[in-house]
Amino acid sequence: MSTRGFTGRRPGADAARRLPPGQQQTQDFPVLSLGPAPAINLDAWRFTLRHGSRPLASWNWFEFNALPRTRWHGDIHCVTTWSKFGTDWEGVTLDDLLAAAGVQAPTSFLLAQSYDDYDTNVPLADLAGGRALIATHFGGEPLTPEHGGPARLLVPHLYFWKSAKWIKGLKFTERDEAGFWELRGYHMRGDPWREQRYSDDD
Repeated sequence: MSTRGFTGRRPGADAARRLPPGQQQTQDFPVLSLGPAPAINLDAWRFTLRHGSRPLASWNWFEFNALPRTRWHGDIHCVTTWSKFGTDWEGVTLDDLLAAAGVQAPTSFLLAQSYDDYDTNVPLADLAGGRALIATHFGGEPLTPEHGGPARLLVPHLYFWKSAKWIKGLKFTERDEAGFWELRGYHMRGDPWREQRYSDDD
């Protein structure tokens, strides 16, 4: 875990406006994860949309990168209290994945699933409408393994534990199922502006 880069100074007016409660601005991009980055062979990489155990659609790396691309610019916030301003990401929206698959969202809840067996729940309302990306690029460059490359979920309006690294798919679920951190006391949604860090924060 890295915590370098916190300014340690009172934020200016613009920073204060952009910082959710309890957050501090960092110039770095701290790395926090459960373990080392998994080795992912792009020749074997796949991203799969599922409804329960039933696959709805699946793409290999070449097919995924041929889908429509979307860029996003803005601030991100980690539950460990760092915030990074003005980040640039590129990837594929859930809306474009559903369109490419020719399906409608079958439920209102999803689990993001990763190659390191991490998972986290995100309501459909927080992923659809261009609010999230399956990101493959950061700062104009391919996403590095330490930051979740080759692809990670980006849900910038929620705490960053919801932006699952090394993502391999999204699974529609019939109810809001807790993921790895949610089962360990973290909030089911994780809105930084409401400081929803833990299950009893509401």
